[in-house]
Amino acid sequence: MNREAFKEIAGQLPKDPGVYRFLDGDGTILYVGKAKNLKNRLSSYFVDSAKLPYKTRVMVKNAADIEFTIVHTEHDALLLENTLIKKHQPRYNVMLKDDKSYTYIVVKNEPFPRVFFTRRVIRDGSTYYGPYTSKYGARIVLDMIRNLFALRTCTLNLTDKNIRAGKFKVCLEYHIKNCMGPCEALESEEAYMEKIRQVKHMLSGQFSEVKSHLKKQMKQCAEAMEFEQAHQMKVKLEALEDYHSKSAVVSTRIKDVDVFSIATEDDFAYVNFLKVVNGTIINSYTQELIKNLDQDDEDILAYAVWRLRERFNSVAPELIAPIKIPVYEDGIKVTVPQRGEKKTLLEMSEKNVNYFIKLKRQEEATRAKKQTSAERILRTLQKDLNMEAVPMHIECFDNSNLQGAHPVSSCVVFKNAKPSKKDYRHFKIKSVEGPNDFASMEEVVFRRYRRLLDEGESLPQLIIIDGGKGQLSAAVSSLEKLGIAERVTVIGIAKRLEEIFFAGDPVPLYINKKSESLKLIQQARNEAHRFAITFHRDQRSKAFTQSALLDIPGIGEKRADELLRHFGSAKKVLNASEDELAVILGPAQAKKLHHYFRDQDADNSDEDE
Repeated sequence: MNREAFKEIAGQLPKDPGVYRFLDGDGTILYVGKAKNLKNRLSSYFVDSAKLPYKTRVMVKNAADIEFTIVHTEHDALLLENTLIKKHQPRYNVMLKDDKSYTYIVVKNEPFPRVFFTRRVIRDGSTYYGPYTSKYGARIVLDMIRNLFALRTCTLNLTDKNIRAGKFKVCLEYHIKNCMGPCEALESEEAYMEKIRQVKHMLSGQFSEVKSHLKKQMKQCAEAMEFEQAHQMKVKLEALEDYHSKSAVVSTRIKDVDVFSIATEDDFAYVNFLKVVNGTIINSYTQELIKNLDQDDEDILAYAVWRLRERFNSVAPELIAPIKIPVYEDGIKVTVPQRGEKKTLLEMSEKNVNYFIKLKRQEEATRAKKQTSAERILRTLQKDLNMEAVPMHIECFDNSNLQGAHPVSSCVVFKNAKPSKKDYRHFKIKSVEGPNDFASMEEVVFRRYRRLLDEGESLPQLIIIDGGKGQLSAAVSSLEKLGIAERVTVIGIAKRLEEIFFAGDPVPLYINKKSESLKLIQQARNEAHRFAITFHRDQRSKAFTQSALLDIPGIGEKRADELLRHFGSAKKVLNASEDELAVILGPAQAKKLHHYFRDQDADNSDEDE
């Protein structure tokens, strides 16, 4: 939208508080904003557009229309803005960056609720606690809950009807006292739900409630002369107090507060959230946000506060923040502390957000260093082999056979100087009789690149042949038949002196033994050899066990495969009963085969005599 188009609607704009939307030509909302004075705020986008940040100028240029909604107060504007952002996720509004899923502890909405880990939040009435950025920390909490309260872990549908019908039986968990057996009505729903109530208190950070509950149970057991149970309650209480003492207790005077701090960079913002319940920090979380326009810290923090309180189900009546921010909830107090315990809490949050940024930068530097290392090796290899392109994609071939028996070949793939095992391939030699490495190499190279061409896949920049001039010439012959010999670099590596051969060049290349590029070639060669040997052994073993069965009348290759898969070895097939054989062969053929085995045993017995 240009200035002339805006002038046409400028006279209709009210000076009331409200929410405005920039829309593109298709009616898609590009940006949602709030304003104390709609006319003044919208005019600011067009008065001197040259002074606007670049991203804002792009957004305004792409806008075809403006819509607005008048509200009574700034508070109403903030609430409506948050609702519209959540619903439409406009392209130019600040966005949460969630690149991984976090762990929650869920109290399931079901009869006799289960308590367990999950990464999926399903709106089915269940109660979710978290997210926990560390699964280790969440496991400590869950283990403590299971230690304090015997809860079921099964997935049975424990409705009153099913329990009364006697559909279920207690399992091992009941016998080792990890569950009190609600499936057989050995525990009432009322008693079970009281434990769930205490679990919810604990997950909400209300440890005093749980302590009172355990003390009450301990006292009741002691009064009833049930001293063993009373001792168990005492042990559980001590465990809970030990766990609570290790939590970050910040104050006995501060009760329930949410603490937020913010740090911003060019395109990102980071907001740390400390959840404090009864003076104890029960969770810490740092949210990364993407800045699509140059929003100020106040708007970003206000948006993040709304989303984080929603995510953590927080109802704390007070927010501690570094700047005064508008809030969309009634009755919420925002404090910008200058000194004292609340200032210490804010500094702790700021320390967390700065540490998050430090870790992020370290991870980026490590990732860049790894990429730089791979790039350096590949560029060295490119220079050593005088290649036109950097060999980002390398493939290496090797043959394996034993006196010409069961000949196989392997192809291993390296991408960005690292093995790409999902792209490895092995080949059974089909057209070559006897031990002929040259013809085998010619066959597999042709089959490999014929398929890549047929499927429209990209070719490697470098092909390595494990062998000398003969294998290399055979490989090049196949590439010439396919018309791609000029599109790739092909080398052979001879094991004895680690000589590098090029097609048509009788003089080998010697790369420095300590060179990273030679080590990469050797790594690819060794990996191809390992992969070929492993496949060859598998084929040889299969052929050996299968041959013992193929000597039996009526057993073909297919039946032999089925019997080996089922029984595991030829010996076990020979020792199988008629009924066991019938599972694979059917009754008639199993009977014939079993009689054959019996006759063979009799013949062997006569020979021994």
